[in-house]
Amino acid sequence: MGAKELTAPIERRGVSGPVALRGPARAAFPLILDSPHSGFEFPDDFGAAVSEAELREGEDCYVDELYAGGPELGVPLLAALWPRTYLDPNRHAGDVDLGLIEGSWPGEYRPSGKARVGKALIWRTLEDGRPIYARKLSIESVLRRIQRFHAPYHEAIQRLLSETRSRFGRVYHINCHSMRSVAGKQSEDGEGSVRADFVLGDRDGTSCDPRFTEFVRATLAGLGYRVKVNDPYKGVELVRAYADPASGRHSLQIEINKRLYMDEGTLQKNLSTLLTGLKSFI
Repeated sequence: MGAKELTAPIERRGVSGPVALRGPARAAFPLILDSPHSGFEFPDDFGAAVSEAELREGEDCYVDELYAGGPELGVPLLAALWPRTYLDPNRHAGDVDLGLIEGSWPGEYRPSGKARVGKALIWRTLEDGRPIYARKLSIESVLRRIQRFHAPYHEAIQRLLSETRSRFGRVYHINCHSMRSVAGKQSEDGEGSVRADFVLGDRDGTSCDPRFTEFVRATLAGLGYRVKVNDPYKGVELVRAYADPASGRHSLQIEINKRLYMDEGTLQKNLSTLLTGLKSFI
């Protein structure tokens, strides 16, 4: 896979707003990829009190590029183009942080508990606890973010999964992420914990056939990587919402350790250590 392929812009096909689709609109195989956290196009109305560089700490840098082999083989890859700190598409639209909003929230309220550390639908704090905003956000601005960013992403992934399931009788959805090599201050696995090369999350065996999880685990382990399952990540909203193994809908989250392909301090990429293995895996 050459450098030109890695740096080519993601094509926008059949989706609306700041959501991109690389590869075909119809999958050649019963497999769909999505990368909800690799974007870094900052919306004009962000209004953050910290720098764009600091806001990129929550980014799954270059994950859409790591899976570029999928579209080459006929597998659609959906990607969010905006930063996760602006709005996290891997949260339910009702997972709002009431402490960040000015006024009484009028919509559905589905708290995950992440507001406690400022990491709900819209991030309130950085990893070190510093506030992202110098003010509270208006209800109108939060609803606008949900309508313009969250809704189109979920509509697009639902459309891809449903169409693929209809044609093949089953669909395998890989929700693509990356993780810090060492757990940060607010991490559930404890600050300073050294993480595996890959972590697979199937929500304790409920979001996909356990045989699929084991197939992925064994394949990655066979490539020489250290792999954990549901430790410390089990999968969140995009894995939960559209999974139904009994009806042929299988969703699996894959977290890649950032140290394998980039410098976490400078955010500079070094993809050569992963590309061959990931292309073989896909």
